[in-house]
Amino acid sequence: MEKKSVAHNYAFLAVMLGAMVLGAVVGWLNPVVEDADGNVIQAGASVLKPLGTVFINMMFCIVVPMVFASISSAVANMQSRKRAGKIMGTTVLTFVVTGAIAAVIMYVLMQIFPPVLTPWNDIPAEELGEYASLSTMIVNFFTAEDFVGLLSRRAMLPLIVFSMLFGFAVNLNGGKDSPVGKFLDDLTGVMLKFVKIVTYYAPIAFFSIFADLVASYGSQVTESYGRALLVYYPLCFIYIFTAFPLFAWFGGGKLGVKSMFQHIARPAIVSLGTCSSVATIPTNMEAAEDTGISKDVSDMVLPLGATMHMDGSCFSCVLKIAFVFGVFGKDFGGIGMLFSVVLVAVLSSVGMSGVPGGGYIGEYIICSIFFADQMELAFPILVAIGNLVDPPATMINSAGDYVVSFIVSRFVDGKDWLKNALAAKKEA
Repeated sequence: MEKKSVAHNYAFLAVMLGAMVLGAVVGWLNPVVEDADGNVIQAGASVLKPLGTVFINMMFCIVVPMVFASISSAVANMQSRKRAGKIMGTTVLTFVVTGAIAAVIMYVLMQIFPPVLTPWNDIPAEELGEYASLSTMIVNFFTAEDFVGLLSRRAMLPLIVFSMLFGFAVNLNGGKDSPVGKFLDDLTGVMLKFVKIVTYYAPIAFFSIFADLVASYGSQVTESYGRALLVYYPLCFIYIFTAFPLFAWFGGGKLGVKSMFQHIARPAIVSLGTCSSVATIPTNMEAAEDTGISKDVSDMVLPLGATMHMDGSCFSCVLKIAFVFGVFGKDFGGIGMLFSVVLVAVLSSVGMSGVPGGGYIGEYIICSIFFADQMELAFPILVAIGNLVDPPATMINSAGDYVVSFIVSRFVDGKDWLKNALAAKKEA
């Protein structure tokens, strides 16, 4: 029965991968055609985009109630508030450490393979637009203006804070045995079943998403951008097969590495297809449950990870800084530069991700620190790179959320947590 289940899971993944490849082929054969003024004269395969948008929007609709129910239920059901604090502290610390590791790796690569070999001339400038002040971003980091403001994926961090506080309130008012506690637990289960229903539509959605991407952007990579992508894309896949196994081994030993490779394909593929860490939360939760990770750990780590765990974004942050340094012909090296770049990468990718009202926060932080006098030139370049590397960056961010739950489990449930979980499954 177990072998049939595994075969079924991988058969569905094969269908999704096939749909993605087929979509890419269709997009390549039917590209978007524009005239000299940039007006679209032939939509090509981009007409399929609405089919993918339906899936992504549906996942976003699921995510808000799922995050609220899962986090609130996890905190409400905590027998020990000390355990909740331990999970939270270990989770955030792990996010910062892995983000710093990713930033250092990319910094070293940028010294070996600089993305821009010759400074650019006649760089076009773009308007920056309006951005929230620092004080506004700090307020928005923790809160929304009202309850309605919480009911949006753009307010994920405030929603998480609200859900945690709500869960603590339920815990103080009877916990899991109270009517509200039972409702939250049942709502979490209902949302997981909802995800399974929507997932049946995924192959059609993935076909249309990749057809649109290739049709729209397949020919818009210049020599410098191409060189940057040749470094970034392979690095992301190498990171999955080197750093992720090390993290899984640290968290769960040899069994952790095996379990990680058995289950990581689902969140990795979903995140690559949707380009959204938030939309991958349901799939990550399914993978964590199948692995044997404690529900209270996964219910807290994975939603937090969707907005705070950004190893892929740390990669891209360092790449962006190195790229623009090359464009302006500036020196990108030295211990002082390493420290500054890693700090900014962690701050802009880990600390400020998902903050509503901040616009392109990461790019704006980079500009304000490194390119304050050339902001109008640097900003559009940074945004363009961010768009080009978004799919693999999201894959590292989202799949990494699942891997981090191994590390948190070790500190919360002991080093033998996975062995005990697998033994309990066999007995069941």
